[in-house]
Amino acid sequence: MSHNGIDLDQYILLIIYPSIAFFAIGFITKKIDLRKTVTYALQAIICFGFSIGYYLFIPYGGALGLSLILGLFGILLVILARKEKVSPVTTDTMEETEGEEMRREEGDKPS
Repeated sequence: MSHNGIDLDQYILLIIYPSIAFFAIGFITKKIDLRKTVTYALQAIICFGFSIGYYLFIPYGGALGLSLILGLFGILLVILARKEKVSPVTTDTMEETEGEEMRREEGDKPS
C-alpha cells in the first residue's frame, strides 16, 4: 500500500486546524459585532491561507483533496460576502417580515 506522506492522525489534525480558526473568527466577529461581509471575508482568507499552505507544504500531495475543498469553500465565502454586501439582510427586516406573515395568517382565518 502506498503512503502519501501523512498518517491518519495527522490528516485529522489538518482538518481540525482550519475548523478551529474558522469558528474562532465567527465567534470573535460576532462578539465584537462586525458586519457579516467582514466575517465572511476573514473566513475566506483563512480558508485560502490553509489551502495554499497545505498545497505547498504537505509532501507528496498528501492533503491535496483537503486543499481543494478549502479553496472551494473560500470561493463560496467570497460569493456570500459579495451577496451580503449587495443586499444585506438585517434582523429587523426579518422580524418585520415574520410579523407581517403572522398578521396575514391571522387575517385570513374566518371568525
